[in-house]
Amino acid sequence: MEQTEATSGEVELQFQEDAALTEKMRLRVSSLQRSGRKREDGERLLLPHEAVYRLDFRERDLRFRRWDVTLGGRGRVTVTGISQHWTPDLTHLMSRQLLEPVGAFWRGAEDPEGAPARRMEADVQELGERIAALAEVRKVMYFLLAFEDGARPAELRCSLAVAARR
Repeated sequence: MEQTEATSGEVELQFQEDAALTEKMRLRVSSLQRSGRKREDGERLLLPHEAVYRLDFRERDLRFRRWDVTLGGRGRVTVTGISQHWTPDLTHLMSRQLLEPVGAFWRGAEDPEGAPARRMEADVQELGERIAALAEVRKVMYFLLAFEDGARPAELRCSLAVAARR
């Protein structure tokens, strides 16, 4: 996990893809398909256009400042936080563990190259504040990122700027 000093007093928390957890969730889907079984009641399966990302917290008492999201091409990325400390090797992801609101970021063909992604400000503000609050009780937090309308993981740069509450 990259954590870099942004501006004075701010720390940038970079979202990092967790390829191992993404693969475990994909194996769960393929296992159910092969065996002909159905998902457990309330279980949330990973969709083909989703991946698991994570944030690691070194500091615990954080104040959310802003999102820094850039999409290299056009498309839409939806960030959904997982509210409970969840590990797919021990438990299945349940729908009730997903945070609301989600953070939706997009870039259209008319948007200039390198411009910050557009967003629903109220939703991303609330999600950022909830993430900072959860850092008080967590060392790591997981997210589902959905890539739609041409967005690709390789073209995404997504981070949170936070400050310690000292």
